[in-house]
Amino acid sequence: MYPAELVAPMKEDLVSEGFTELRSPEEVDTALNAKEGTTLVVVNSVCGCAAGAARPGVKLSLQAGKKPSKLTTVFAGVDADATNRARQYFLPYPPSSPSIALFKDGKLVHFIERHHIEGRPAEMIAENLKMAYEEYC
Repeated sequence: MYPAELVAPMKEDLVSEGFTELRSPEEVDTALNAKEGTTLVVVNSVCGCAAGAARPGVKLSLQAGKKPSKLTTVFAGVDADATNRARQYFLPYPPSSPSIALFKDGKLVHFIERHHIEGRPAEMIAENLKMAYEEYC
């Protein structure tokens, strides 16, 4: 677990953009069992690729065009129970932090793993997500 004061700015980076923090398994279940609409889930992290590519890429992806109806986030290493529950919905993908999942009508339709984030610019992450939004949102 990381100290709350350390991760607060990293959480706020997404919350300030309209993301809802999911802090418990029950909150994850409620968000991801939605049978209508689209839900984006960002597995946030303290790592450099979360700060340099994942969070900026997600924020860029939401600036124009279609976008998910719900924006949510769990924080790996902080909200462990919520993160573990979210990862159950991501199967068959292995645990990955950071990662980004898009659900449509309660089904996982798009997933970006850490190895697709690491070493890539935020703009590339944003374009990947925009294509998914165009198809599913």
